[in-house]
Amino acid sequence: MQLTKTGSISAALAAATCTLLSANAIAADSSTVNSTDSLIEGWQFNSALLYYGETDRVKAAEAILSARGDFGDDKFLNLNLVLDSLTGASATGAVAQPDAQTFTRPSGAGSYTTAAGATPLDDTFRDTRVQLDASWEQPLTTNYRGTVGGHFSKEYDYLSLGINGNISRDFNHKNTTVSVGTSFSHDSINPEGGIPSAFTPMLFRSNFASEAAYQQAFDGSRRTDSDTKTTAELLFGVTQVINPNWLMQLNYSIAKADGYLSDPFKVLSVVNSNGITQQNLYEQRPDSRTKQSLYWQNKWHLSGSYLDLSYRYMWDDWSLNSHTADARWRFPVAGNWYIEPHARYYTQDEAEFYQPFLSEGMPLPAFASTDYRIGQMDAYTVGAKVGTVLEGGHDFAVRLEYYQQNPNNPGVELPGVLQDLELFGDVKAVMLQVSYSF
Repeated sequence: MQLTKTGSISAALAAATCTLLSANAIAADSSTVNSTDSLIEGWQFNSALLYYGETDRVKAAEAILSARGDFGDDKFLNLNLVLDSLTGASATGAVAQPDAQTFTRPSGAGSYTTAAGATPLDDTFRDTRVQLDASWEQPLTTNYRGTVGGHFSKEYDYLSLGINGNISRDFNHKNTTVSVGTSFSHDSINPEGGIPSAFTPMLFRSNFASEAAYQQAFDGSRRTDSDTKTTAELLFGVTQVINPNWLMQLNYSIAKADGYLSDPFKVLSVVNSNGITQQNLYEQRPDSRTKQSLYWQNKWHLSGSYLDLSYRYMWDDWSLNSHTADARWRFPVAGNWYIEPHARYYTQDEAEFYQPFLSEGMPLPAFASTDYRIGQMDAYTVGAKVGTVLEGGHDFAVRLEYYQQNPNNPGVELPGVLQDLELFGDVKAVMLQVSYSF
């Protein structure tokens, strides 16, 4: 199961990593990760453990360790290791029904049953991922700086390899920095059971006279055992020091993905005029996607506290547009302790081919997916981090947050029994992170 396609899960894990690795860019506050007594001379380390748990769905545990080595002359080596494990149940995309439903597992071996009125969830959602990132940064000339890096991520059925680079130029006595970065990744997808052909029906062993006949039909519904995708991205950024207490950043990015972009585990229910499911078909998405985004961030030093406000607007050629507003405010409390409340709001429109179900008798579209992660939704995160600066400048913190995702009906009329069933249920989760910098 590709972890980067698990919606709220991947967002939480990525946010945890970014929160851990980000340093305060306004001033050298004593609560940042800069240590005066490092474990190894010339190196700074960040570590964290994260728990993410959805109600009745996916649970995730993640460990992060990052290191930054100072090799003198303003040259640095950055290393990052991430280990995470996911278990639980994931939505299949099929609609709830007034009676119990039985589904074939993605591997084709075995089946599972969903209770009447319940959202169909595949309880075989399990995976472990290891991710390694490394980068080297150094001055190129007096006002130019360069960074080059690599990325490796491996899951049970997914491999991602990537390279990246960045060049920045300082102006205005280093109060203005302009940068351009690029990255390229190649991913290999090898799902258990293979990759199904577009809109082929889910097969059931009970409908075949023998195991051999079922296996032959199941193999015939797979178009290949594995596939690939590539992603190329460009990022342009400007960072400006407004005054000694205010830093502003503006980024524009464009990314192009090509290859297999569907989810081999997601299906669409075909329902009749009464809303009763007749069969379930495997989804099909376009084989390319171009995403663009604008990101605006402001950081202020306010009488010993630090306020961080950001906004991101994303749009793509799937007609999926999103807005993200994020606010963090760190301020000191008793002694060396500090608290950092956090609030985030996210909203998106649905992709142009998103459909909560297909109607019996209607021609099949070129593309369709009922995955709520590309549907219309709102989501918010609220919480806080509490930390303290220990001896030697080491930093210890605990972060607790609540996340809720609210999928919405994009205006589709629900036939028959579907009017009385929950098709757009909320996803609720709790995140707990413990971090230590030394």
